[in-house]
Amino acid sequence: MNGEIIEQYPEDKYSPSCLVYGMTETGRVLHVLISLPPLVVVVTTYEPDAAEWIEGKTRRRLEQ
Repeated sequence: MNGEIIEQYPEDKYSPSCLVYGMTETGRVLHVLISLPPLVVVVTTYEPDAAEWIEGKTRRRLEQ
């Protein structure tokens, strides 16, 4: 029930949305992409890839 907005997408294709970081009661890290009001919808939920995210909250920079 607790989460933290880690990215916002005000210009998303269908409606403004945001990516929420959260943790289950058992400590499993999840990302939830939701559309923003007036109609709040869960678009997708997934476990973040450790190769792309630092502790599930910060995107890793791409090596050039």
